[in-house]
Amino acid sequence: MYILFEGIDTCGKSTQIELLADKFDDIVVTKEPGGTKFGIKAREILLTDSLASKRAELLLFLADRAEHYEEVVEPNKNKVVVSDRGFLSGIGYALANGDFDFDELVSLNKFALNGYFPDKIILFVTNMETLQQRTSEKELDGIELRGLQYLINVQNKMHESLQRLGIDYLEVDATDSIENIHQSILTYLKI
Repeated sequence: MYILFEGIDTCGKSTQIELLADKFDDIVVTKEPGGTKFGIKAREILLTDSLASKRAELLLFLADRAEHYEEVVEPNKNKVVVSDRGFLSGIGYALANGDFDFDELVSLNKFALNGYFPDKIILFVTNMETLQQRTSEKELDGIELRGLQYLINVQNKMHESLQRLGIDYLEVDATDSIENIHQSILTYLKI
């Protein structure tokens, strides 16, 4: 089973993935970008926000996604693969940039994923107040420096996209307690 944990920065995805990994030692934990050697290099470029072209940014994400699928997801298709981010983030960020068509983005991501979308998605949804509090406690990367309203817009685009895609998903209130979120995820995944 291929599961994506999706949401904007500081919403608690990584914390919940760690809790799952602690509970189930046979799951494969990965992330996009950064789950492969190429992904580590791509992540460095993307987080510095150094690309002038939003098309170049999109293509770098897609290249990482294709490599990630080939190196991590496909070889582990008989295991539970949990990824911190994936194609839904890619679509959300691209739509928030305003330069891309939804159907075209879906097609490009299907191509990068060899036609295989995740089996389940867990979408963490936060609010402006929680986002402000959590981002004030860390050093912001290049994408976060685009602004908190930009991040909320990305979240909204992810949510809208997920509703259009017809993929099984769980929406999580990222402002809830860590334990409540963990229990709802365990109930949803049934692993």
